[in-house]
Amino acid sequence: MEYKHFSHQHPLILHKIQSGEQFQCNGCNLPCVKDTIFTCWSCKFFLHEHCGNANRYVKHPSHPTHPLVLVPIPTYCSGAFICDACGSPGTAFSYSCPLCEVDLHINCAFLPPAVIHNAHHHEVHLGSTPEKPHSPDFCKLCRKELSCKNWSYACEKPECDFRVHTFCATSEVKPGFYRDNQPENQTPAVARPAANQTATQEAELTPEEIMLGIAQMRMEYNMAHALANMIAYNPY
Repeated sequence: MEYKHFSHQHPLILHKIQSGEQFQCNGCNLPCVKDTIFTCWSCKFFLHEHCGNANRYVKHPSHPTHPLVLVPIPTYCSGAFICDACGSPGTAFSYSCPLCEVDLHINCAFLPPAVIHNAHHHEVHLGSTPEKPHSPDFCKLCRKELSCKNWSYACEKPECDFRVHTFCATSEVKPGFYRDNQPENQTPAVARPAANQTATQEAELTPEEIMLGIAQMRMEYNMAHALANMIAYNPY
């Protein structure tokens, strides 16, 4: 069976990874080492199932103001983004709010709210890292500094002082954990059978149209911001 994904021009087929096979996901740039993946053999294009089936829009608790939209390539001139969750750069899929310049790796967007790590005897919970200007906090696992700009996992017990980087705590993802925020008359932009598409599916926006819309929103926002600054500095 063939599937159509918004990020690729050709239909995709499911492939069960065999022992010894190695692929890299074009959605998250991480290895595909087990289970089933979506493939386009002619283009050497591969997607984890959870990357291929990710909702096109999500309402994420880290950014409740606006929905985040899944984009196949970064919307910045540099061709890269910095993930607000882990602080690492990305060049592939991301969940983005172009108005607020919020960007998340697809895997970071679906980090579990709580995990158990064998280095600590309590459950640790996902959240923002508090700012400590005079006494920087360090990850209890890798011993590197934690940034208040990014997320971390921490023990909520008052007697514990245990906080770690997200990527030190877990590599687990919970695909579909957050509900999508798209209108009811739109279909999810996930990998789906390519044959027998409905009129609603055919009307789905192309990646180019979405990128153009995001670029336009970013430009309008920047223009409005510049105009506000001009007015503020030149009241007369």
